[in-house]
Amino acid sequence: PRLLAQFFFADERVTRVVAEINGLDAELDPQQYLVLLNQLHLSQAHLLAILERIMEECIPTQRHSRDYLVKFPEELMVDNLGNHMLFAAECLLAGTFLEVEEADGAQLRPQARNLLCSLELVRTVLREQSLSQPSSYPEPIRALLVQFDRLFAEFELSYVSSLVAVKSPEEIYRQQEIIVLFCETVQRALRLGYLTQEMIDGYEPLLMFTIPRLAIISGLLIYPEGPLSLEQSPEQMSRVFSPFYNLLKKIRELLRVLTAEELCLLERSLCTAE
Repeated sequence: PRLLAQFFFADERVTRVVAEINGLDAELDPQQYLVLLNQLHLSQAHLLAILERIMEECIPTQRHSRDYLVKFPEELMVDNLGNHMLFAAECLLAGTFLEVEEADGAQLRPQARNLLCSLELVRTVLREQSLSQPSSYPEPIRALLVQFDRLFAEFELSYVSSLVAVKSPEEIYRQQEIIVLFCETVQRALRLGYLTQEMIDGYEPLLMFTIPRLAIISGLLIYPEGPLSLEQSPEQMSRVFSPFYNLLKKIRELLRVLTAEELCLLERSLCTAE
């Protein structure tokens, strides 16, 4: 059950697979090479998962901030992101630029080298510690873990930033405004009887259409200074709504001529129409 013991065997597995890959002629046996490569990815992912648990146990208050993750596109937020970063660093160090431009890769190589060197040092000291005192983490080991955690985070942010346009602080704030608008829309709909708490608790599929529709009306009429404010330019709006700036203006003009009763009837119909 000791994490250092688990780390020892996971590290042994990675070392063994690497040795098999180094002793194989990929051109003569490409199928076996692909099998071993998959085994390497799986064993490295397992090793990183145990290392993550060790850092949470050993340096929980000294972890490098991961606040930058909110800037990443949602499609990148997968369970194996860390392992993908490690593979990317190995490719960069080998001079292979699979996903990034060559100029970006050249700038990232020093970070990749520092990260991989740090990982090798951490693997060495944790392996030695697992064989001597598997229940303790001396201060030198803690310092190495802090350094590795920082280098990993810095490389992750730099690498992903070279792949995609990460969200700016302004865009993140705009998205938070949209979340607030949706929450206020739901509260208002509950208060007016458009929705029921049972529908929300039961994850009624119709809500996926109803809430955004009601949010557009709320954003244009009820909370006109929020994220759907048309007093700002399209460039100042969230990218969720900016392509529909002119359409939203037309919708607002139509909504403004409705009476209170007509608006209520419209909102109720939006809660039932599919």
